[in-house]
Amino acid sequence: MTAPAPSDHGVDAPDADLTPSERRRLRFRKIPIRVILPNLVTLLALSMGLTAIRLAAEQQFEKAVIAVIAAAVLDGLDGRLARALKGATRFGAELDSLADFVDFGVAPALVLYFWALHERPGFGWFAALVFAIAAALRLARFNVMIDEPGKPAWHAEFFVGMPAPAGAVTVLLPLYLHLSVVELPGSKSLAPLYILYVLFIAFLMASRIPHFSGKRIGRIQRDLVIPLLFGIGVTALLLATYPMETLTLISLAFLGAIPFSVKRYAALSRADAERSETAAP
Repeated sequence: MTAPAPSDHGVDAPDADLTPSERRRLRFRKIPIRVILPNLVTLLALSMGLTAIRLAAEQQFEKAVIAVIAAAVLDGLDGRLARALKGATRFGAELDSLADFVDFGVAPALVLYFWALHERPGFGWFAALVFAIAAALRLARFNVMIDEPGKPAWHAEFFVGMPAPAGAVTVLLPLYLHLSVVELPGSKSLAPLYILYVLFIAFLMASRIPHFSGKRIGRIQRDLVIPLLFGIGVTALLLATYPMETLTLISLAFLGAIPFSVKRYAALSRADAERSETAAP
């Protein structure tokens, strides 16, 4: 997600004290392409999320899943592109949050509802609503905590609650299984299990359970470059060849990493507390 940053291009500058001519000049001031490009990527991700809803309504669930995953990939690119180009703005951050709510809150919930949750329309719709609300709360908390002062540096290694893109990818796990070799039915008999699973992922997103963050990854050690490129290439090939099976493994990896992130967070928290006690007079 694109972090808010003050703009120096007139997009977010206060103009209450400007004269009419100054406001007019500011309004028609040219905006660099480096500011526009990340927002275009965000809009493309939003288009993918909205397209996923349409495809699900047309019962094209495999294409709907691919559209949600494409939105997640683009979401990972827009923030990094903004930081690389030094084009981050407050406008871009707000647009990114709104797009994320649609892509990772509304779209996955509706995809699942059109697939199986509608078999239990009351509880199914309730689960879809809870998931979308959890995504909205998760994104709002993320935006608020960006400017939280006094946080230890090691907090940057973790997300508070499951990130919205990871929640969107993980919550579709039953659909991945259905579209792969398992062929889970979207029937009334299993709909309650799907509902409970959606509520569980919604809880992980709204909770304060720590999850590993990849945002601290910067420069890669020279001896790890080849293995990293190899791993990315293999993952891309698996996604292209066996998309649903690969997404199943990725979802299970997200869920399996939670205990390790909790353990790591607790260890760092204890070490931080011990340092504070030692430094205290």
